[in-house]
This record gives sequence, C-alpha cells and structure tokens, in this order.
Amino acid sequence: MPQTQTTILDSATVADKLRSLVETDKAFLQLVFENPEHDNVLFDGLALHIDRESEAKFLNSLKLERCGEWLGNAAPARLQIRLMEAARSSQHPAYLALRNGLVRSGGLERAYPKAAV
Repeated sequence: MPQTQTTILDSATVADKLRSLVETDKAFLQLVFENPEHDNVLFDGLALHIDRESEAKFLNSLKLERCGEWLGNAAPARLQIRLMEAARSSQHPAYLALRNGLVRSGGLERAYPKAAV
C-alpha cells in the first residue's frame, strides 16, 4: 500500500510555512486561503509565527516585511482587514515590520478601494 503524506492543518504548521515561505509553502498557504473554514487556523498560525519571531535573539524585520508583503498580495479580499488588525495588535517591532509589508503590498486598498466623494 503506497504511503501518502498528509499535512495536518494546525497553527504550528501555518507558522512554519510562514517562517520559511518557499514556493511549496506559498502554494500550501494559497490552498489555505481558498477555504474560509481555515481562516481561524491561519490567523492563529500568523500570531504564533510573529510571537516566535519576536522572541528570537535577532529580529529579522526584513523577513517579516516580506512575509507581510506576500500576504497582502496573495490573500483574498476577505482576509485583508483581519491581516491588518493582526499586524496592529501590538507595538512590538515584529508586528510593525509585518504591518509595513502589508501596507507596502496595497492589499487592503485593492480589497476595499476608497469611495469617490
């Protein structure tokens, strides 16, 4: 019987995928984005990822900014407000770096364009 590799979707898995963010991990996260039932696990994983990074001896803010930029460009419109809320939930530099990446991506503006007055 051939063995199949299954990935259990939990917050630790999402955090690990966000940490490395190689092409296969991006593809996995794209699949997670497609299913609204996985949104809570996604945000728990994002919080875990940022918490792990904030506790590291060296804060790699550039990597967190790139993660935020990728999330802003790749995540669907329904997630953009929650992503920004998650990035604004703390004043720690790790959260600030993620927020800078999200702002740079313009995902929130694309999802919710400003109304013409």
